[in-house]
Parts: sequence; C-alpha cells; structure tokens
Amino acid sequence: MTTEPITPGADRTFALSPEELARFREQGFLGPFKVYEIEEMKDAWRKERLALMDRSMAVYGDEAAESGNTNISNYDRHLDSTFLADHICRQEIVDRVRSVLGPDVLNWRTEFFPKYPGDEGTDWHQADTFANASGQPQILWPGDAVHFGGTITVWTAFTEANEENGCLQFMPGTQQSMFYDETKRMHYFPERINRERKGDVKRGFFGYDYRELQIDPEWSPDESKAVSMVMRPGEAIMFWSTLMHASHPHSGNTDEMRLGFAARYVPTSVRVYPDTEEIEEYGGRVSLEKYGAVLVAGENTYTHNRLVTRTTRGHAFTVR
Repeated sequence: MTTEPITPGADRTFALSPEELARFREQGFLGPFKVYEIEEMKDAWRKERLALMDRSMAVYGDEAAESGNTNISNYDRHLDSTFLADHICRQEIVDRVRSVLGPDVLNWRTEFFPKYPGDEGTDWHQADTFANASGQPQILWPGDAVHFGGTITVWTAFTEANEENGCLQFMPGTQQSMFYDETKRMHYFPERINRERKGDVKRGFFGYDYRELQIDPEWSPDESKAVSMVMRPGEAIMFWSTLMHASHPHSGNTDEMRLGFAARYVPTSVRVYPDTEEIEEYGGRVSLEKYGAVLVAGENTYTHNRLVTRTTRGHAFTVR
C-alpha cells in the first residue's frame, strides 16, 4: 500500500504542497478550496436536482424508497448521474486526495446532506470503519496500515453553507484519537430526529445518538475547540472521517436549504463492504447487488472489491 505523499508535478495541478500536506496531517482537514465557480455550481445544481428526481437507475432506488430509507436513498447517486460521476473525478478533488492516499484511489461512497429550515445540527462524531449503525465494518484498512483508518471525505457545498443554515464544524487535530467505539452499535429511533438537545444546542444524528458509542460515558466534546466551516457554493473541504466533526442547526431564519455532497475516498488496498451483501442502516437494509466502488485514480491490483464502470443515466450498470 502506498501512503507516501506524491510530489506535485505539471500533470497534477492541484496536488498539495509540502506545507499544505503538513497542515492537513496536523489539523485533519484542508480548505475550503474552489471546485466550481459560484454561478457554475448554482446553474449545474439547478439542472441536476430535477434529473435526480428520476430514481429509475439509482442503485438503491426502489428498495430504499419502499422501506422509507431516505438517508440510504441519498447514497451513491454518482452511479446514475453523469454530473456527480464527473464530480467525484474532478482534478481539483482527486489531485488533493492522491497527495495523501497515494496514486491508486477508490471512491467508495457518496452522500447528500441536506439541512432544511429548523433542522437540528448534526451531532459531534467520528467514523473509522463506519460500523456505527450495523456493528459490521464497511471499510477495513490492511493490517500493516497501523497509522491509518477512516476515509478521506471531500464535502462540497452545493449551496451557501454558513452558521445560520447549518455549516460544518471541526475540532482541529482530533483525527488521531477515537473517542467512540463503533463496535458498540447505535440504536435507531426516528422519533429522535429534530428532538434531541446536547447542552444548549439542538443536535442529533439522523435518529441515532452518538453518546451510545462513547468509550468514556462521562466524556463530552469540548465545544470551545470548534471551528465553523463557512463555504460558498462550489467550494469543498477535505477531511479525515476520524476528525471530530458536526454541523450547526439550521436557524430557520432563511427558507433556503443548505446542501452538501460528500464523496468518500480510500486507497485500493482498503476492503469496502467486506463479507457483506447489504447495507444495514436507518432501520432497514438494501442490497449491494448493483453497487461497485469507482476507481478515480491510478490502477487497481487487488481483487477484494467490486468495481463499477462509470455509467450515465439510462445505461446498465457493469459491476466486476
């Protein structure tokens, strides 16, 4: 597995400089940085949001819709959307990710994160294996990767993201120590949504409570260390999923939704959805039959992951 930084070159315009890489390793995040011009993003999303209403080719479309799993139905729309398929391969993103992960990189999941007027803030959390909901790891790094874990998330603002409408918050430097034990497994109660409070802030986690996973039941996140990530449409931020992160509540002072799109990346050596045929989250299950990770850079010399060729709307999936 390659984890050494890649030297910026003429063919890698957006590769991290040594200073940026050092800052990323220290703080656990980098950005915001521009992926699209503001008007370019607004125009693209205005068109794409209508196209995404057609779920006929979505990998979890019918299954997720029938079970009411709107969270899972937000997953992996890059597999049926040309715009999102192009987005996860944008050089502005992939060059930066390769600087940390090495030359051979998979995108293994994407998710939409809408926040509507009055919605709760997302609770402080970390993700290493993403086993928090099912108790089964969704990603596993090889045994020799003792200093690595989690995934690199690139969160792109499709709309304005600020403290009023629920922008991200980070606690810099917390990516090296896990405060949660994901093997404990959380319990899903949809009636919790928008009804939880953590101190003076309305915070929850889509029907889950991250306090169930705390290694120390008496511990609580130190909110004084929080930094808000204010972003314009078309900007992105890159961070380790093990970095302590959350989001502000949507104040309701504006009727505009805040929308983020998270693309998650790992080296090809990482096993994705190991020994499982389903995603189990949010009180339901969906099949991985049509799922495949996407090779966004380099080559794949491993056989442990299912890969999918990039598709466009209306074409059949090719999983191999």
